[in-house]
Amino acid sequence: MRKFSRVASVGLLSVALGACAAGPHQLRRSVDDFDHRTYVNSPWLNVAMWTVPVIPTCLIGATVLDFAVTDPYFFWFGDAWDGNGTGFQHLDVDWPDGRVDSLLLERSGLMRYER
Repeated sequence: MRKFSRVASVGLLSVALGACAAGPHQLRRSVDDFDHRTYVNSPWLNVAMWTVPVIPTCLIGATVLDFAVTDPYFFWFGDAWDGNGTGFQHLDVDWPDGRVDSLLLERSGLMRYER
């Protein structure tokens, strides 16, 4: 009986923590959007924010908060029950010097850019 309760506890904890790792990652992706917008507008400011390290610290903080708060909320209070995940709308950024596509898009390629 004791072994069964341990196995059940570990299984329950795995499911609960798995829900924390899955989700829309709203805070982390918002930091990524900020990083992207900053790079497009000022590459030198962006490299300074990576060197100092402002952006890495924000990414770590956002990942921890997503894991502890936002991802479990979206998973347990919506996505787990309707079978559809919550999406994330990325920030639209004007790209004056060209752009690269996500490698998940068709016809994209590594190091291929569009002007």
